[in-house]
Amino acid sequence: MRERIVENNAMANILIIDDDKKTCDALSFAIRGLGHRPTCVYTLKDGIREALSNPVDVIFLDVRMPDGNGLEVLPLIRDSHNSPEIIIITPMGNPDGAELAIRSGAWGYIEKPPTLKEIMLPLARSLQYREVKRQGERSSLALKRDRIVGSSPRIMVCLDHVAQAATSEANVLIQGEAGTGKELFARAIHENSLRHDRNFVAVDCSALSGAPADSAQSGQERKAVIVAERPFEDSLQQAEGGTLFLDKIEELSPGMQKSFLKALQERRFRPGGYRHEVKSNFRLITAARRNLDQMVQNGEFRDDLLFRLRTVTIELPSLRERPEDIKKLAVYFVMVICEQYGMEIKGFSPDFFDVLLTYNWPGNVRELRSTLEGVVLTSARYDAILFPNLLPNHIRIQAPLTSPEKSASEEVCSPGDLGSCQNFPSMTDFVDEMKLQYLHNLIARSGRNVDEACRISGMSRSSFYDHVKKYKLNVPK
Repeated sequence: MRERIVENNAMANILIIDDDKKTCDALSFAIRGLGHRPTCVYTLKDGIREALSNPVDVIFLDVRMPDGNGLEVLPLIRDSHNSPEIIIITPMGNPDGAELAIRSGAWGYIEKPPTLKEIMLPLARSLQYREVKRQGERSSLALKRDRIVGSSPRIMVCLDHVAQAATSEANVLIQGEAGTGKELFARAIHENSLRHDRNFVAVDCSALSGAPADSAQSGQERKAVIVAERPFEDSLQQAEGGTLFLDKIEELSPGMQKSFLKALQERRFRPGGYRHEVKSNFRLITAARRNLDQMVQNGEFRDDLLFRLRTVTIELPSLRERPEDIKKLAVYFVMVICEQYGMEIKGFSPDFFDVLLTYNWPGNVRELRSTLEGVVLTSARYDAILFPNLLPNHIRIQAPLTSPEKSASEEVCSPGDLGSCQNFPSMTDFVDEMKLQYLHNLIARSGRNVDEACRISGMSRSSFYDHVKKYKLNVPK
């Protein structure tokens, strides 16, 4: 078995972060025997430095380190540019440690002291998984990701999961806060699957509170229940051959959970008014905002249903967890909104993005889009640049309170020493900068057509050319 594993995997870089030298020696011996290159460090600080500065494929990470808890730095290491697979090392007989490792995003775990077999199997499997993931990344260039905007590490991991889920018929559970785009990701799975030419049926489970198990058996009440059930059963019929997406799955009542579990197991149900059951060959994707495991513990959700829902799980990050995508999202949304309302595409002042980045966006992407729509509609049609003063007060107020620290290269001026600040721009310089950005946007928007630029801006040709000459711009005569 060892020879097969060595033959099928190229030499990999394995990092061991453990303060126990005996464990490090045992792991290093096994890793070398498999044909890979081990590196040992004995503190979290050194481990983070090594993981972030050198190419690493797999990391063995001890939970209990002298300078901290390994699980606390796991997200930082996992989301680095290498995106290494992480195998947690837990103390013997600690089931909570194993559960925490998996929930924290680790590939797997081993217990101390590990045997050779316990080391070999998870390492070999993690390297195989990593190779499959790399192949998926090559094919993900052609992934249909309509309206999913962003390229942050967290979003790219989610798109990897979309690509993997689209190649199978497995049930998928998408978890994330409200407004993170769960339906967009569900649609992306459908559009990239073999079912893409069939129906994608989305159902809001909060509208399906009625269920037969919750109702009395009198004729009048039973009739009302059939009406309440019918939209759900119609959805099962409409999803035949396609994808059924159940949003807010946590809102299903106990009775509906029972009914749906039966339909999910047998792919059979009885529509309202039908005497016989009918079949439906649907692919299931669900979404939840609440912690379903906690709901199971509280007796609010069926464990047997949860087990069937999450064959594959995709955890969507909140917007505050991927701030590097905010600018791209803002540009995309403003373009879409301007086209929707028949407006010219607008540009942004640099400090507009600064304010967006200081707000924590509790409503996530949905709140960002709604905010930008309000900004675009509030701005006059002839305003080509969006400035921070157009943003709602509750967002602007956050800017001075939570603004990021100035970089070392920026000079910070206090009211008492403005005269000594060399980098503080004059009003003329600031206005010139804004005019220059406006002209660049105007020329681009008009397609370098002078007549069109004059029409959009309201300037005469002579005035337009005066500005072109002043700012040394290149446009046709």
